[in-house]
Amino acid sequence: MIRSRVIVSGQVQGVFFRDTCRQVAQRHGVAGWVRNLPDGTVEAVFEGPSAAVAELLRWAQHGPEAAVVDGVRRHEEAPEGLITFEIHPTPW
Repeated sequence: MIRSRVIVSGQVQGVFFRDTCRQVAQRHGVAGWVRNLPDGTVEAVFEGPSAAVAELLRWAQHGPEAAVVDGVRRHEEAPEGLITFEIHPTPW
C-alpha cells in the first residue's frame, strides 16, 4: 500500500474534476479523497496498491475531458488505511 497527495493546477475547478476523480478511484480500488482549494487548484489523496495509485496519478495529469491541467505536484505520505474515496468540502 502507498499513499500520494497531489495538488493539481490549471483549469481544474468547475469541470467535474472531483466527481470524475472519485469515479476513476473507485474503478481502480483506490481510497482517499479530493477537494477544491481556494486558490483554484485541486488537492487529492490516493491510497492503495502501487499499480492502482499509479493509474490515478496518470489520470491526474490530464483529468476529465473539460479540464486543462498545467501541473501536478506529488508528495508521498505514510498510508492511513483509508477504505473509501470521498469528495471533501472546499475549505473556505
